[in-house]
Amino acid sequence: MSKRRSPSKRSSKSSSSSLPNIPLNQKTILLLAGIVAFVLTIGIAGFIILNNQNQPSDTANLPEEAAGSEAGRRTDTDTGVISPISNLGSGGSISSDWYELHFNSPTYPDKKENHKGGLDTYLVSLINKSTKTLDIADYDFDLLNVADAMVAVKQRGVRVRMVTDTDTVNNTKQPQVQEAFAKLKKAGIPIVDDQRGPIMHNKFTVVDNEWISTGSWNYTDGDTYRLNNNMIIIRNPQLALNYTTEFEKMFVQKQFGPNKAKGVPNPLLTIGGARVQNYFSAEDGVANKIIETLKGAKQSIYFMAFSFTHEGIGQTVRDKAKAGLKVGGVFETTGSNTQYSEFPKMKAQGLDVYTDGNPYVMHHKVFIVDEKTVIFGSFNFSDNADKSNDENLLIVDDVTLAKAFKQEYDRVLEIAKNPPKKKS
Repeated sequence: MSKRRSPSKRSSKSSSSSLPNIPLNQKTILLLAGIVAFVLTIGIAGFIILNNQNQPSDTANLPEEAAGSEAGRRTDTDTGVISPISNLGSGGSISSDWYELHFNSPTYPDKKENHKGGLDTYLVSLINKSTKTLDIADYDFDLLNVADAMVAVKQRGVRVRMVTDTDTVNNTKQPQVQEAFAKLKKAGIPIVDDQRGPIMHNKFTVVDNEWISTGSWNYTDGDTYRLNNNMIIIRNPQLALNYTTEFEKMFVQKQFGPNKAKGVPNPLLTIGGARVQNYFSAEDGVANKIIETLKGAKQSIYFMAFSFTHEGIGQTVRDKAKAGLKVGGVFETTGSNTQYSEFPKMKAQGLDVYTDGNPYVMHHKVFIVDEKTVIFGSFNFSDNADKSNDENLLIVDDVTLAKAFKQEYDRVLEIAKNPPKKKS
C-alpha cells in the first residue's frame, strides 16, 4: 500500500464620506471620537492577534497527507495591508503565560521568493533553546534551516534524536528532502523510521523535557508556505514527559502504531488554569476521546478537516446538528466528495459545511466545541489515524485559545465561500 497521494488544487469595497454641515467643534469631536475608537479597536485586536505574519507547507498523501509548498505572507508594498485577494485565510499568533499559538498565511499564487519568516522561524527559535536534549518526531521533512539548527545544537553538546516515516527518509524524488537528511546524517544525528505501511504522522518536538511543539504542521517548505496549518508551543514539564514517553516508544523500543504500549504518565493535566487532555494513537483510542468531547457540546461545533472519514465522529456531529446545535465546517477539497468522506452526508443533511478555497491544501485537523474547547494535533479524523498511524492529540479547555482557533476558522470559511480565481 502506497502511503503517499498527491493533491491537485474578495472583493474589496471602498467608500468615501463627508461630515454633514455642522459646527466645526462638533466635527472635531466626531473626528477625535472616531480616532479613539479606531485605536481601541486596533489595541483589542493586537491583544488577541499579537503577530500576523507567515507560514506552512506539507508534502504527503491524501486522504492522510497532502503535498505542496507554501508561500509567505504578502503585503501591499505601499500600505503594508494584507491583500484580500491573495491571502488564503490564515495567519496570526497569540501567546499566554504557558503557550504560544501560530497560524501560517499561505498566499495564492505562490511565489518562492516569499518563502521566509514562516512557522519554521518559531521552530528554529525553539530548537535554539536546547541545552540538554532535543527530540523530533516529524512525518515530512525538508526544511534546511531546521536541519541546520538541529546540527548546530548537536555540535554544542545537545543530545539530538529524530523519528520519521520510512517513505520520507527514502524519498529520492525531492532533492531538498535528501539534502536535509544528509545534513543530519553527516552530523551523526540518529534517525529511526517506522519501517511499515501505515504512517508515522506526528509533528512534534520536545526540548529539554520542558518545551513541546505540536500541531498540524509538517516541517516542510510546502507545509510552511502553501497549506493552512497550526503550530502550538507549550512550556510544561509534565506534558513534555508525555511526548518524551511517546517518542521513546518509537525511538528506543522501535514500537509503532497499535504495537506501542498504552498510555502516558499525564493524560489529564491542568496548565495555567486550563484543563488539558493529551492522547496518542494508535494505542489510546483517540477517536473515542474526540466523540466523548463532541457529545458534551451544548451550543456549537465548528471544524476544519484535512481528512474526515471517521463514521463515528461524523455521526456524532450530525446527531448534534439534529439536536439543534450550530454546526459548521470546512473540508479539504481533495477527497471530500468521495463515498468515504463525511462531507456529502453533512451537506445532504443541510449542515453549513464547505470545501476549502485554498488552491493548494487546507491541512488543519481541528474541532472547536462551544467556543471554549479545542481539539487539535496531527490526528486526521479517519480510521487510519485511530487504528494504524502514530498520532498525537490535545483537547484544551481555554476560551482564549478557542477564540483564536475560531478566528482561524472564520478566515478559512470566508475563503471557502470566496475562493481566489485560479490562473489559467
